[in-house]
Amino acid sequence: MYDIQRILVAVKNPDARRQPGVEKALHIAKRLGAAVELFHAISTPVYLDVEPLTGRTLEQLKREALQLRQARLEKLAARARRHGQKVQCHVAWDFPPHEAIVRAAIRSGADLIIAECHEGRRLKPWIMHLTDWELLRLSPLPVLLLKNEKRWRGPQILAAVDPSHARAKPARLDNHILGFAQSLRAALEGNLDLLHAYYPSGFGFVVADPAINAGTLADLYEQQRAHARKQFDKFATRARIPPASRHLIDGDPVVAIPHLARKVGADLVVMGAVSRSGLKRVFIGNTAEQVLDALPCDVLVVKPGRMRRRVRRKGRGMRVIAPTPYAVLTA
Repeated sequence: MYDIQRILVAVKNPDARRQPGVEKALHIAKRLGAAVELFHAISTPVYLDVEPLTGRTLEQLKREALQLRQARLEKLAARARRHGQKVQCHVAWDFPPHEAIVRAAIRSGADLIIAECHEGRRLKPWIMHLTDWELLRLSPLPVLLLKNEKRWRGPQILAAVDPSHARAKPARLDNHILGFAQSLRAALEGNLDLLHAYYPSGFGFVVADPAINAGTLADLYEQQRAHARKQFDKFATRARIPPASRHLIDGDPVVAIPHLARKVGADLVVMGAVSRSGLKRVFIGNTAEQVLDALPCDVLVVKPGRMRRRVRRKGRGMRVIAPTPYAVLTA
């Protein structure tokens, strides 16, 4: 298990009258006994010709916006402090938001980032926004993405692991996934199920080979499945997961993980993601991308250990757009 001592909560919109995501995050932090930093990045661009229109200089506008958002966050924090929680607030002019969140989390020494899922522009409200994807890609820290407003009470947690390493993920990643899942299970008095969606890589190509008969194919598949079962049971036994809470499923993880999450009524899915070399700015892993979009419940994405930072150390400040075409400044 992991000791989560400090959490950065990314507040999407401090001006909103209702803040169910923030309240949910504070509830999780309280049960974990973790200190909280409420953070908001002001990323809206400001035009240089704003002074003659408003009568205020850029510095005045910058200061007033910070003070207003800080006051909104302090109001949210005050309610939590009355219940004994340690909550700090921080607002910064910085962009883009996902980079600002990662910078703030690293600066504060956070063990976990909690962020609300932005509303997607596709068919379902939990479909993920570009900002969410970029946060998951760039963050070296675990990110808990809240995809609904449902408060956790004795949550059902589903940890998706790959102890046979069929999908070329590092062995230590499974330990990180399980460690965070067990920490949340213990703190929130929930239930934990363990899943391994077994789908042997390259098997589809073997099926298409006419030189291999059906009997040989079946034997090959059973051998690989037996190996996967052995590795999965070994991992689960070491983690003290009872047999009734173990799920070895034949099938593509893209389908199997969301299906089982719905079947067991999961409140949270804990899974891992690794960046692919050469494509690290595009993918966090094909499987992870498809699974995350398909999950209606909250999801905690864990990386293999402390990955190196991929954002610049210094914030970008206020984004100022000059009236001349294509000119963008920072202040």
